[in-house]
Amino acid sequence: MQATAYTYDPETRTGQVLLDDGTPVPFDAPAFDRGGLRLLRPGQRVRIEVEGGDGEGKSRHITLITLQTF
Repeated sequence: MQATAYTYDPETRTGQVLLDDGTPVPFDAPAFDRGGLRLLRPGQRVRIEVEGGDGEGKSRHITLITLQTF
């Protein structure tokens, strides 16, 4: 899935992305670390892997975030 980096805190390695429909989804340090990134700037296109959000009360949880490559 693709998204756009929205916020990023380099001290905690956490932040949020915006899905293409404008929905914000947070990511935690383990998801950031799995992607092998060192920095993330707002506006960058990213690729994310997500769990949850199945409509049964489970919220979306990003398990991996990395840069989108073409």
